Amino acid sequence: MNSFWQKLRTPFFTLAPMADVTDEAYRKLIAEMGKPDVMWTEFVSADGLYHTREIKKIPDAENPLMRELLFSDIERPIVAQIFGSNPETIRYASRLVANLGFDGVDLNMGCPDRSIEKQGAGASLIKNPTLAVKIVASAKKGVADAHSDIPVSVKTRVGYSHEIIDEWIPTILATEPDALTVHLRTRKELSIAKANWSLMLKIVALRDKSGMSTRIIGNGDIRSVAEGKEKALESGADGVMIGRGVFGNPWVFSGRVYSEIPKTERLDALVSLAHAFETLTPPKHFNILKKHIKAFVNGFNGASDLRAKLMQAESADEITDIITAYDKQSHVETQ
Repeated sequence: MNSFWQKLRTPFFTLAPMADVTDEAYRKLIAEMGKPDVMWTEFVSADGLYHTREIKKIPDAENPLMRELLFSDIERPIVAQIFGSNPETIRYASRLVANLGFDGVDLNMGCPDRSIEKQGAGASLIKNPTLAVKIVASAKKGVADAHSDIPVSVKTRVGYSHEIIDEWIPTILATEPDALTVHLRTRKELSIAKANWSLMLKIVALRDKSGMSTRIIGNGDIRSVAEGKEKALESGADGVMIGRGVFGNPWVFSGRVYSEIPKTERLDALVSLAHAFETLTPPKHFNILKKHIKAFVNGFNGASDLRAKLMQAESADEITDIITAYDKQSHVETQ
């Protein structure tokens, strides 16, 4: 293997792929506030990409799914995550990702969303290792079809209803992925149970035993760079992925202590995000942004009232006006 993964100093940090969270607008904000070593896109359906172009004959430019595959150079290296259970559509989507200039393609084998599992994709692939192996092979063929050599990686969990690391992880390692991210919970545990980082010791040992140079990334319950470094040191993981820890905290990868970030800086970041969100093409419904409002506006006096007003906003300009009025009132009250 000879990819950007091998050039990263350990422990490295990566941004988790999260639907309607890690879109291009939020990734740019994170990159500006403290860029991680690797970024992931939101996950995108390989079937959706394939059928829109190849079956419906709709140009890529008119496919709303292409919005999830927009990125800028400030985000590099950036990996596009795709999901699906059809080797043909996975091959197509991987070729598309390579042609779009991404630095890597990642295969989702851990998402617990029922609508995705009904397609035989996401975490359901843990129960179908034969198909999972075919999916990885198809992704590699797709990259080769594009005359590219970008790395192929996999993101999964430690098991479905129970932990099956000894069976599942060697199966995936045998496909020779450049990187393997493991969410340290089973599908059944969702994100409710505490991530079991002690399992990472076994996963790393299996990688070492295989003789592969696959980079191993741990995922689950990491809220800061300091905590991530500690877990990586204890477990031997090459990298750490942060997911929910980025909610309301685009500074997480900078190493700054969140509680010490001024309220005004948090609100300014929210305003910037709102305006960037409105530029996404095709546009997303503005209500999607409101999960960020909940995350950014808390933990200070008056946060509840301000948050209630912001949740009624229907545009970035309205958010700007509400926060400007709040800042003026706060200034008057402190005089």
